[in-house]
Amino acid sequence: MKHTSKLLKQLRITGLLLFTAATSCYTYAQETRTDDEIDLLLDELFFSEEQLIDDLLASLNKNHFLYSSFTLNSNTYFSGRDSGIDQFNFYPQLTYYHPSGFNMSLSGLYYENFDPNWDFTNVSLGYFQNIDEKEQFYFNAGYTRYFFSDGSDFFTNSVDLSLGVRNKNKTFGTALYTSYLFGSDNALQMIFSTYGRLTLLKAKAFQLKFRPQANFLVAQQTIALQELNSQSQQTELVNYDVFALLNTQLNLPISLVSKSWNVDVGYSINFPRAVATETDLKTNGFFTISLGYLVEFKK
Repeated sequence: MKHTSKLLKQLRITGLLLFTAATSCYTYAQETRTDDEIDLLLDELFFSEEQLIDDLLASLNKNHFLYSSFTLNSNTYFSGRDSGIDQFNFYPQLTYYHPSGFNMSLSGLYYENFDPNWDFTNVSLGYFQNIDEKEQFYFNAGYTRYFFSDGSDFFTNSVDLSLGVRNKNKTFGTALYTSYLFGSDNALQMIFSTYGRLTLLKAKAFQLKFRPQANFLVAQQTIALQELNSQSQQTELVNYDVFALLNTQLNLPISLVSKSWNVDVGYSINFPRAVATETDLKTNGFFTISLGYLVEFKK
């Protein structure tokens, strides 16, 4: 039971990389912002966590921003794997942005059928900068501290670094997110993400967008699997240390974006890849709905 609990926690933390990487990378520019750029900010900020790894490519001016969101996922999978428990999850998030590139975020995660239901609260600090004058290349460095409700200390800290590139019109891009998680245990995780941005409808007060995204999760994990001992004929847990591609996820969100509000409805599909002696990993999916609001504080 102890090994099974640890495995579940490790898989849950692997999913946290998707959460932290998607909520800790922001783009800042020095020119005056237009309403279209505000729409782009909301478009990029939204559909984070398991929709995974937006590079948040909005152009911001010298003002300060506060962004709040609430996201609900219809089912829960860890590294694309089914835990055997059908349950929804949701997470609220509050993030402050400073025009210098520094940002701070407070968030948490709730599971329907876990005990305790409120899994963790996390605090993140990050620093973002564009690498070139055209703002096509960028990097983000950050630190996240996790506070687990059940007192778990496997991975309570995360040091994160991401590198990204996008085209001039910001309609296509790709990014690499890396995280080193540590506590009483440690792990290295990477996500390679590529995305597109397609405007379906543009009106005076709102825009409707389609934002497909593919994410590839590579992680260092200790996988505990039940195997039959040929000598004792008893089932026992065997640990495997792996560093491999664990899951490919395809996100298909539709976004309704106004000047300050954002509503997303989407479907995500997991294609888990078997490692060690894993078998019967099936493709699965879940629906997501999110609501976000942005406040701009002008100087």
